[in-house]
Amino acid sequence: MTGCSTGLGRALAQQALQSDYRVVVSARDPSTVTDIVKDHGEIALAVELDVTKPDQVRAAVEVAEERFGAIDVLVNNAGYGYVGAIEEGEDADVRAMFETNIFGTWNMIKAVLPGMREHGRGHVVNMSSVGGITTFPDVGFYHMAKFAVEGLSETLAKEVAPFGIGVTVVEPGGFRTDFRGRSMK
Repeated sequence: MTGCSTGLGRALAQQALQSDYRVVVSARDPSTVTDIVKDHGEIALAVELDVTKPDQVRAAVEVAEERFGAIDVLVNNAGYGYVGAIEEGEDADVRAMFETNIFGTWNMIKAVLPGMREHGRGHVVNMSSVGGITTFPDVGFYHMAKFAVEGLSETLAKEVAPFGIGVTVVEPGGFRTDFRGRSMK
């Protein structure tokens, strides 16, 4: 599970562990998730993972497969928002957001699919947003990224179904997290 330090990712990781699922809880800074895993023994593992860094992606997948034998479900949750009118977006900031929200999701998918195909099962859950199916002013770049996640997910579902692998795209609306605070540029 990616992006577990705050918000929805943190809540999902906590709920999965409380339900006794085995979970690799990842964050760019693993010290931010040690409190989540500390009381869950062998079913929990905290790892350092920046989804924009292919070496960290490979390392996280390898340690997950070593610890648990296989990755049954990938939850692509890492991401953040960006506020600004289309004509005002800062190139470097927009590209960085795309690196995490789109290419980070793709990096994770590419890393886990070989193992899922080998085992003939698996499921990829990609976190999108209501912002991936409709738009609002001043968050167009975020919408662009989430529309891309939608297209990636729909296509991937058709490509991997013959291998026994499913894909779900989740499109939450607004709820109480720090998304509009720390997780928004």
